[in-house]
Amino acid sequence: MDKELLEKVMGQVSEELGFNTESKCEHKCEEKKSACCCEGVTEFVGTSDGDTIGLVIASVDPLLTETMGLGKFRSIGIIGGRTGAGPQIMAVDDAVKATNTEIISIELPRDTKGGAGHGSLIYIGADDVSDARRAVEIALESLPKYFGDVYGNEAGHLEFQYTARASYCLEKAFGTPLGKSFGMVCAGPAAIGTVLADTAVKAANVDVVAYSSPAKGTSYSNEVILTFTGDSGAVRQAVRAAREVGIKLLGALGDHPESSTVPYI
Repeated sequence: MDKELLEKVMGQVSEELGFNTESKCEHKCEEKKSACCCEGVTEFVGTSDGDTIGLVIASVDPLLTETMGLGKFRSIGIIGGRTGAGPQIMAVDDAVKATNTEIISIELPRDTKGGAGHGSLIYIGADDVSDARRAVEIALESLPKYFGDVYGNEAGHLEFQYTARASYCLEKAFGTPLGKSFGMVCAGPAAIGTVLADTAVKAANVDVVAYSSPAKGTSYSNEVILTFTGDSGAVRQAVRAAREVGIKLLGALGDHPESSTVPYI
């Protein structure tokens, strides 16, 4: 893609998301004339919901690039969380829409700090370290939104995600068609997740993208995950129908499940 056109597209996406596309080094390297993140060291970018940390390595050691499967990239952004996988994937999906970056890998370790679900580890590749840094910044800024439809109590958790336009992170994680609407329903214990998957596909005309159960795709965590695509309205309807059922079922095992932040779907 033409560089000027690429910058225009990224600018439009960033404007839609409400982000500032300028990436500035807060370390004032030029004034100090000393080494900092801009010259190859690891940089701490920040933290966010779900015990999520954002980091940047400006130049990964050549001894590790092949072992880590980084391909052509030396500069990488890292998003890692103890709790949640869907919110981090959605947030990074926003980030790659707005920056000149690519998804290298997505791993979903068994975690949730001992709960039923996943943590997350996402590598973002960039030719320029400033792009990697900006992608991590955007992901951390987006994360509270996507924790809005994550609900929990002492017995487990529910997770619902939706976007009208999937990008490369969702494609990498689930095989979601690019540019199409995307929905996700997830619950632990897995028994509740199974019912939510069935509820979602019965509620609207959607196409299943991926189904994960404890022994098939979830790092043996006690949850079921369904992702799907289709018409934007149908996908949203399917997610909302599953959310209504899920809150009732998980509530039967304990306190009323509460949103982590503010629901957005």
